[in-house]
Amino acid sequence: MNLYERLGQAEGFQWNEGNRDKNWISHRVTIAECEQAFFNRPLVAAEDVKHSREEPRFYALGRTNADRKLFLVFTLRGTLIRMISARDMSRRERLAYERYQ
Repeated sequence: MNLYERLGQAEGFQWNEGNRDKNWISHRVTIAECEQAFFNRPLVAAEDVKHSREEPRFYALGRTNADRKLFLVFTLRGTLIRMISARDMSRRERLAYERYQ
């Protein structure tokens, strides 16, 4: 099953309190914004092989309902998307993302 199929079967999100707080304190990204990015199109996602040590990690480029473009790092735990990190996309990431629109 590919990553997009697995994301399509996800039933919700799982949040680690430390990561949730870190995303807000460091990048002013809310939980709602992170979750919105998974429902808006396009969502560009891939495996993050370089950082997949203990479990597979993935990254995604997505946008919020307010069109804020986010870079998201997550893992999949069963049918849950476990958020690790979120921040605004860099210029290079925005340019790559815009190719999918």
